[in-house]
Amino acid sequence: MLLLLVAAGIFVYFRFFFVFGEGVKSGELNYVVYKGVLFKTYEGKLIQSGIRSKTVGSVQSYEFEFSIDDEALARELMLQGGKTLELHYKEYFGALPWRGFTKFIVDSIVAFPAAVPPATEAPAVSATKPAADEQPVPEAMPSAEEQPSPEEPLPSEEEQPISGFTV
Repeated sequence: MLLLLVAAGIFVYFRFFFVFGEGVKSGELNYVVYKGVLFKTYEGKLIQSGIRSKTVGSVQSYEFEFSIDDEALARELMLQGGKTLELHYKEYFGALPWRGFTKFIVDSIVAFPAAVPPATEAPAVSATKPAADEQPVPEAMPSAEEQPSPEEPLPSEEEQPISGFTV
């Protein structure tokens, strides 16, 4: 009898509590929802780049469905919908109803999307003439007579000026 209980305990541990694998998945966060009948859990889906086919003649994207057991993390992910994220997860052999519907439990966000810097205005260009002791600022575009004609060969890479200096 005791041997049967020990064997059942070992089975339950390996089936539901032993972390089989860990990893990071990257993709666009499709959704995070709070759902369930008896046990309310946070569930989400990450759409990964690439396509695959489960059946011949069909096309489907890679989808990573996961559960979240940390409410604060789930709330943060709800605000990140539609953004590309990297999520760290743990994989178990079986799912528990109070932990989520899937075997994959997301426990942290590895990388947020890179913030796009705001566009800046171009610096104002002064229309005044430089003083006698100042060097004039070169124009961004060469004038028509400085541009090579189609018949002339282009200078080699060694002869091209870099920031006003020749190599």
